[in-house]
Amino acid sequence: MIFGKIDYINLLPLHFYLKSSKLPSYVKKSIEYKKNVPAKLNKALNEKRIDCAIISSIESKKSKYKNLNIGICANKKVLSVLVEKNSTQENDKESATSNALAKVLDLKGRVIIGDKALKEYVKTPENYIDMCEKWYDLTKLPFMFARFSSVKNHNQAKKIFNDFIKHNLTPNQRIKIPNYILEHFSNTRQISKEDIKNYLNYIYYKIGKKELKALRIYIRKTKYSG
Repeated sequence: MIFGKIDYINLLPLHFYLKSSKLPSYVKKSIEYKKNVPAKLNKALNEKRIDCAIISSIESKKSKYKNLNIGICANKKVLSVLVEKNSTQENDKESATSNALAKVLDLKGRVIIGDKALKEYVKTPENYIDMCEKWYDLTKLPFMFARFSSVKNHNQAKKIFNDFIKHNLTPNQRIKIPNYILEHFSNTRQISKEDIKNYLNYIYYKIGKKELKALRIYIRKTKYSG
């Protein structure tokens, strides 16, 4: 199984879970080799250069994909999907879902996502609009930023990911991430460990009825046809 990995802090609990699991070593190595930003994983899965990945939720609607109810979700706030206030209109080349969301929300300015967005937000939150917060104001629903999709080895991935969800229903139930890993991400992303831990409290992975309803509304508003 060739699994593509989004190399962002928001999937740190999943990555640690996979690293600690009983997966064959060649699978674990492939995950590290195939890590990238969402937009590039979208392209890799579309071209079948990987078997499965958590990709942009808007991309996951393509009929060629099998999807699991597992992804990157947030409710009311997310801290890492932003539009910069008083800035020139600019999309984030790493994203598909967030660029489209900014248009749905009629937000003008620079779109910025992922760890670089979190790094800026924790320093000067007053300079940014949290798109998850704006989405909640509009719909009173959470938002699904990404979803697990596959073109191959779907049943194998389903077993692995369902076990992960059982351990990660709420932030309090999550597998504790060792300090040395937090230290590594803190140093490489230049974000404090406390800010990383706080941020992960906003992220959850189980997609339920509200998240699916939100995705349907979002897709309808983007007029995306797949």
